[in-house]
Amino acid sequence: MRVILRELESVLAGEVAGDVVEFGCYVGTTSVFLAERLKTTGRKLYLYDSFEGLPPKSQEDESPAGMQFVTGELLATKKQLIRNLKQANVPMPVIKKGWFSEVTVSDVPGTIAFAFLDGDYYHSVRDPLALIWPFLAPGATIIVDDYANEALPGAAKAVDEWLKTHAGRMLVEHSLAIIHT
Repeated sequence: MRVILRELESVLAGEVAGDVVEFGCYVGTTSVFLAERLKTTGRKLYLYDSFEGLPPKSQEDESPAGMQFVTGELLATKKQLIRNLKQANVPMPVIKKGWFSEVTVSDVPGTIAFAFLDGDYYHSVRDPLALIWPFLAPGATIIVDDYANEALPGAAKAVDEWLKTHAGRMLVEHSLAIIHT
């Protein structure tokens, strides 16, 4: 959380234009911290989740270390998320229910300053990257969770493939890929 908030703070201090998106919000642990920090900025927070748990794995996601990650695992309801946001007394974000492959350009803000991608799997990282990339403001930051997690190799594969054809500087801290555009 420290790294995520540090990078968000850097974007805010640098006055990078745009709103904040989070793909894969689960019960809202990270969302609460993001919403709290955005309270006084006039920026909106957009949250995306299937609220159906993990999708089926693709070939890129297979790992002997990740056998515990199965379809439907990490299920949280939209109601749980909203309850946690209300209990934290933060402004209510825009919440979109659906698989990331179903989220369209009309569902994302026109300018994005900061993105947190916690999709765990290859397609759940690749799809949001493809969707948000055209909307990233100059100087925007993307953080991808589980980049260095051997149990979830799809996240790193998606990021590595993406950066072969798209400009961005990446560094890895803990299990997070931090991409500066």
